[in-house]
Amino acid sequence: MPTAAIASPSLGQVALVGAGPGDPDLLTLKALRLIQGAEVVVYDRLVSAEIMALVPATAERIYAGKQSASHHLPQPEINQLLIGLARDGRRVVRLKGGDPFVFGRGSEEAEALATAGIPFEVVPGISSASGCATYAGIPLTHRGLAQGVLLVTGHWREGQALDYDWSRLADPHCTLVIYMGLTHLTEIAGKLLEAGLPPDTPAAAVENGTTPRQRRVLGTLSTLADRVAATGMKPPTLIIIGQVVSLAGALDWYGAVHPESAGG
Repeated sequence: MPTAAIASPSLGQVALVGAGPGDPDLLTLKALRLIQGAEVVVYDRLVSAEIMALVPATAERIYAGKQSASHHLPQPEINQLLIGLARDGRRVVRLKGGDPFVFGRGSEEAEALATAGIPFEVVPGISSASGCATYAGIPLTHRGLAQGVLLVTGHWREGQALDYDWSRLADPHCTLVIYMGLTHLTEIAGKLLEAGLPPDTPAAAVENGTTPRQRRVLGTLSTLADRVAATGMKPPTLIIIGQVVSLAGALDWYGAVHPESAGG
């Protein structure tokens, strides 16, 4: 297995930085320091405008965003871009929404850098699951309601349906968080229902979580897809399914300050 390289005077360095779910106040101090000291920032679609505003005017910005069926730069090209910039002696920040190692493909980029002998570091960010759920008033675990959390992607790869053990995901004692599941929410809900998860299981969708554009829709496993469709929600939207969603009304601290985000 490749190992992280040691910095040399002729090489730059790449920092894989988690930008969190959108609110710039959720950046770590290290993330902010690296962003403000960067010579080049390679950023994803999910990095908020508020966070991009923190990038120095002197830094080069390179967009490497991806969305379903539309990759501005394919992953292999992103890997080679980071390697090339570092070989040119640049201080590079690879800025990724959420946490680089939680559905961020940061480990693939780190592996490519290690194989190429490029020094790098990884800065964790608040994951979208944690940040968006918290701002929606939904604890991921709660005594008596959820004993654990399952994080999965709802993205269909190359037209193929997700190959999950749906009986394992349909655990009434766990919270299920689905990244990139908006497009296939109806199919996902159907699979969970078939696997035995009760139709009245509380469920929520959170769009643009932690930002001033946040919207929240609450429902149940059997109703959420229709409610989301009726509101016209768009990515990025996180899906949360489980008994903890029943606390969203009482714990909606963010909606109390930003009532337009509270939804229903």
